[in-house]
Amino acid sequence: MAVCRVGGHADFAGWAFAATQIGRPRSKFYFMALAGPLRPPGAGIRPLSLFESLLALLAVALILAAFSRRIGAPYPAFLALVGACLAFVPGAPHVELAPDLALALFLAPVLVDAGFDMSIRELKRDWVPVSSLVLGAVVATTAAVAVVARWLTPGLDWAPAIALGAIVAPPDAVAASAVLKHINPPRRLVSILEGESLFNDASALVIFRGAVVAATFAMTATTIPLLILSVPVSLFAGWALGMTLPRINARITDAPTAILAQFVTAFGVWLVAERLHLSGVLTLVAFAATASRTTKTPARLRLPSFAVWETAIFFLNVLAFVLIGLQIEPIFEKLDYNARWHYLSVGGAVLATVILVRFAWVFLNGAGVRLYGRLRGYSPINPGVRPGWRGGLVVSWAGMRGIVTLAAALALPDGENPFPHRDLILFTAFFVVLGTLVIQGFTLGPLLRLLDFPQDEMLEKEAGYARTEALRAALASLEGEDSDAARRVRDEYAGLIAIADADEESFAPPLSEEDRLRARAISAARSRLNELRFEAEIGDDAFHRVEEELDRSEIGVVEM
Repeated sequence: MAVCRVGGHADFAGWAFAATQIGRPRSKFYFMALAGPLRPPGAGIRPLSLFESLLALLAVALILAAFSRRIGAPYPAFLALVGACLAFVPGAPHVELAPDLALALFLAPVLVDAGFDMSIRELKRDWVPVSSLVLGAVVATTAAVAVVARWLTPGLDWAPAIALGAIVAPPDAVAASAVLKHINPPRRLVSILEGESLFNDASALVIFRGAVVAATFAMTATTIPLLILSVPVSLFAGWALGMTLPRINARITDAPTAILAQFVTAFGVWLVAERLHLSGVLTLVAFAATASRTTKTPARLRLPSFAVWETAIFFLNVLAFVLIGLQIEPIFEKLDYNARWHYLSVGGAVLATVILVRFAWVFLNGAGVRLYGRLRGYSPINPGVRPGWRGGLVVSWAGMRGIVTLAAALALPDGENPFPHRDLILFTAFFVVLGTLVIQGFTLGPLLRLLDFPQDEMLEKEAGYARTEALRAALASLEGEDSDAARRVRDEYAGLIAIADADEESFAPPLSEEDRLRARAISAARSRLNELRFEAEIGDDAFHRVEEELDRSEIGVVEM
């Protein structure tokens, strides 16, 4: 079995890429050589190197992602299953990730991406159900899992049991959103799940940190107050960094440099928060939410930035969910027959617990909200959208665990002084993630179709209204311009606004007839450009320059 480790290798001459130390001297995340050891002819087939294994996994992930989109199932569920199967294949790579790198590597970019798209309006509207899930559901799940784990494992102390509960408590919205975007459920359900996924990580990790401190160090009277105090301090630090760092990055005009600066900033904010013993989750979410509202990024930087970030997030999800399965076999192979059955029983019991507790909490909380609304005469959530059993069923069944659970489990201390019952906690965490992804992930789509929610057109209506108002402002800005070009642009905008004004329920369309004609003309221009290159009438430099000009015309990017 190939093991990826950071550090030297005995056979330097036989490797195309020497391993490089990353992080602390005792870090356990190692990179294998790209090419593998040199072998004489006839020496047999060498095992795949880490680089080759990653390429193979990515190829499989692309196929599974395309297949999952066709059937409306979450691709993380497929990836976790593939990882679990690969873990027991002879010669599969054995990846060991350093605990201090796990959270930063998998969580920092995902949180920045999610925080950047966070809707403050929806959070204000749905603060009651979101806060109920972020605080109440996390605490209830943590407590229930700790009790079940201690009941099944008498030698398990309270601190490791609570750490296990905090690890498996927060659901992950990546898998749920992969299903929801194919079904078009009510936007309120989506906003509740997305809001929960942003902040339940913080509440769970605060409990997790307290449990780790209690299990590995001496708990003092100031430990818990400091952890609680870290919440508002983290939010303030994220706001302050979001007001300053993006303004510095905005001075960068080169697209590759600007995108790299964004990633360096994301990891840097996380590391600063960790060094100051703050909540990296809350700091990054506050940082991203602030930056998205205070920084004006030109379109020529924003478009490639979005593409790179989307690709990076997909790659991290692929790596994380495959790791879920790959981590099970190294733990399982060290256990005897009786220990394996014990680990499986604990994993199954905790899996059932997290599912049942979420159901109980969501429906009991919903009943309480409805009772409160009847007594007070109004709904504290949203007078126009009152909670119902169908929405509660979807929110309950969408509690799939994912990257946060994986990263927190991998972050448990290891080495000379390992965390108590670390292998049991790791196995149980991976079992819960795999179980929820498979059981709930593959059935969430059919459940949504069975419930037959009415089509939610709120997003389309708001986008249409915004588009119409933007066109009105654009048309107003051209008043006083008498050139032929200005008249042509005015006629184009006026035609789109006329469509919106024709009917009370209508909005300006995203494309005008001029846009369609322009797209057809650009397509013809591309065909002719390719012919000129193929016939060697122009060189590649001229081809790429004109191609870029056509690209800018097609996407509407104008150099200012």
